[in-house]
Amino acid sequence: MSKKFQLSRRTLLRGAGALMALPVLEQMLPGTARAATGPVPRRLAVFYTPNGIHMPKWTPTGTGANWALTPTLAPLAAVKSDLLVLSGLANFPGLPDGDGHHAAGTAAFLSCAKAFKTEGTDFKAGISMDQVIARSLAARKATRFASLELGNDAGKGIGNCDSGYACPYANNIAWAGPTTPVAKETRPKAAFDRLFAGFDPGASQATVEKRRAYGKSIIDFVREDANSLKTQLGSSDLRKLDEYFTSVRDLEKQVEAIEADGPSCNPGTAPADNEDPRVKTKAMMDLIVLAFQCDLTRVATFMLANARSNKVYGFLGLSGGHHTYSHHQKVQANYDALSIIDRWEVEQYAYLLQRMKGIQEADGKTLLDNSMVYFSSEVADGNSHEHKNLPVLLAGSGGGALTPGRHVRYNGAPLANLYISLMQAMGVSGITTFGDNGTGPLPDLK
Repeated sequence: MSKKFQLSRRTLLRGAGALMALPVLEQMLPGTARAATGPVPRRLAVFYTPNGIHMPKWTPTGTGANWALTPTLAPLAAVKSDLLVLSGLANFPGLPDGDGHHAAGTAAFLSCAKAFKTEGTDFKAGISMDQVIARSLAARKATRFASLELGNDAGKGIGNCDSGYACPYANNIAWAGPTTPVAKETRPKAAFDRLFAGFDPGASQATVEKRRAYGKSIIDFVREDANSLKTQLGSSDLRKLDEYFTSVRDLEKQVEAIEADGPSCNPGTAPADNEDPRVKTKAMMDLIVLAFQCDLTRVATFMLANARSNKVYGFLGLSGGHHTYSHHQKVQANYDALSIIDRWEVEQYAYLLQRMKGIQEADGKTLLDNSMVYFSSEVADGNSHEHKNLPVLLAGSGGGALTPGRHVRYNGAPLANLYISLMQAMGVSGITTFGDNGTGPLPDLK
């Protein structure tokens, strides 16, 4: 291996009309950085879950480092030391005019801006914090994709979705501007192709068709390029490259299986709703991990379901809808059902964190160490529709911006202040206020 060899972060493997990005390797870092703390990027992921949380089984009793996992947070045991539980934050811009707490709260979920009540196309909210970061990264040309928006459910683009609030409020958490919701990708295969199996614009149509016709893994088509690259890598990078190829192939198999059950071009009989949220969520989590690992993007958002979702989680042994259960009316059976759903949601978040913790980066830290992974809902309790004391988790160290392993209790501090801290940690300059009520960084995150 040549000592002078340095690999560009934007290196792509090519073959038969395909392009494939690479993970961040040691050979992509400047020589001085390989021996010390390297300039590994920070990333931000957002995990949204609808209908609030049953808070009595969520909130820990202790504070600081002296806190214990509650029944709902128990699936996070393996990453407890990587976790900040933030209690007592409020997002009052999410309060609706009259009814419509879920849509108004979701519109304000990342924007902290009050949504204009309308069923029409004259909707208006505010730019979301993830898009502020994406805009900053795009200006620096940091990654190929400024951000990645994913979700399990598409939902309607127009009409009334919640008590007079237009559907874009309920079905999107990313907003590029006050009137521009960013549509999310709900098909894992489409997201995979966009990120990892892009067609080479320089390839002939015949070459592209040949690749499609073979129906093989993208790895098969870039193998010659990959083998050539391997001759110039050290043992650590070779191990990372092999792990990366294994992860990409595993994800390919997942999305192929999902697509095989999807609707075809032939209308025929309307397909049943066979999109298993367990399978789809896992694929989406794996997509986020690989996109971060390859530095294709540094910002990703995910909606487990749309606001006010009434999905029936039969695989959890439940027969009622999620939104229906959330209006619990203080009935124990509804509390029990909500607790089961909440715990499953946390399990999906825990899977994402554990995947990220298992990936070592060029600076010797893990992907989770260099990231901030945010989890919350548009309301706290789904029955009272409270926009205070929200369920908030923040995992990872953010490359040193956070000190995890603690439960921090606030007294009604604006959620927007947390977002100011996150934006500053992601390198957004000059951000000191945000949304309708953000006044400055949130204290005690470090």
